Amino acid sequence: MDKQWDRFFAFVLRDSLIILLTVALWMVTLKLGQAHNLPSAAMHVATALLTVLVAYLLHEWGHLIGAWISGAAFELPARVTESPFLFRFDTGRSSRAQFLQMSLGGFTSSLLTVVFLAVALPRDMLASWIALGLTAVGVVATLITEVPMFVGVWRGGPMPTGAVFISAVAPPGRQDSAGSA
Repeated sequence: MDKQWDRFFAFVLRDSLIILLTVALWMVTLKLGQAHNLPSAAMHVATALLTVLVAYLLHEWGHLIGAWISGAAFELPARVTESPFLFRFDTGRSSRAQFLQMSLGGFTSSLLTVVFLAVALPRDMLASWIALGLTAVGVVATLITEVPMFVGVWRGGPMPTGAVFISAVAPPGRQDSAGSA
């Protein structure tokens, strides 16, 4: 368990540093104002790309928090550079309800992030337009890739498989607590 906590804090540190760097770039970008030349345009693009990375990381943290709160089984990568995903959800040792709660954590985090960006970012900045546009692309990608899995499991379909899932053998007597609508 100590190694799991060490890895968890490594991810917290990595993502905190990325957020701080993004905030610092926003401060510089706001001082620069409009992108009137190549260096300032490059700063706007870099700021926007880091903002989109932060939105992605917040989505992943939402999933992880949802999994953790639900008591689901998951594993963190051995190193922060090993995977673009924050964790792998264990479909074999977790219930359908836990899968649904994990999924809702990511969706909720994305919704809150989009609302925050739409309210907080200045409307007249190139960085804002790029960040909002690319974040919208990420939301569409989530709708295409994650929502159908969520709905399928919610309706009683099989638990998903793929790169972000592991399927350890369920312990005897595991009860599946998800209901259907």
